[in-house]
Amino acid sequence: MREIVLLSDPRIAEVPVRECGEPLTDLRTVEAIRIDGHLADPEGAYAHVRLSVADRLIAAQTRLPRRLRLLVVEGFRPAALQHRYFAESVAAHREANPGWDERRAHVEASRYVSPPEVAPHVTGGAVDLTLCTVSGVEIPMGTRVNATPPESDEACHTAFPDLSPEARSNRDILGAAMASAGFVNYPTEWWHWSYGDRYWAFTTGTRHARYGMSGGPDH
Repeated sequence: MREIVLLSDPRIAEVPVRECGEPLTDLRTVEAIRIDGHLADPEGAYAHVRLSVADRLIAAQTRLPRRLRLLVVEGFRPAALQHRYFAESVAAHREANPGWDERRAHVEASRYVSPPEVAPHVTGGAVDLTLCTVSGVEIPMGTRVNATPPESDEACHTAFPDLSPEARSNRDILGAAMASAGFVNYPTEWWHWSYGDRYWAFTTGTRHARYGMSGGPDH
């Protein structure tokens, strides 16, 4: 597998942000995109993304075989929730590994949960998604969405070499569609794709990110 650059890498935080001011839009109003509601929050933040991200998801959908649909699990994530997720992950690593210092726990936590200051989801530029059939049945991708590296023996890594041929083919189909629409993947999570955030800018060699932290759908 190729070298994995984690979100905790200092180079990601060094990418400047020129906030473009693009609003969040509700994917539940977009007929072409399907939404999985199991992570739904009362305000519906999970179903929102930046406007250009929504447009690119529609473009990615057109590049899929006619039998398949994108199934979005989560888009925007409020900053407070991201802070909580990351703090809980760091604490769990420290508890499981008493010899680790805070920095080591921070790095290991970031393999799965992004440090809040560079988190793609808080910008509205990231989506967690999978593929389903026209009738709504999810297809095999090798792991469930949001599987952690320990529980999946790193099969959640996008380029994991020991997938079944069916799962590998399905990941490749998803990857080709998303990449062709301008998204980049976070390589420890096959389901995580983003556009316009710091990780996207770093990966594509763009001089600055388009999206900083968003205040949410009503801002």
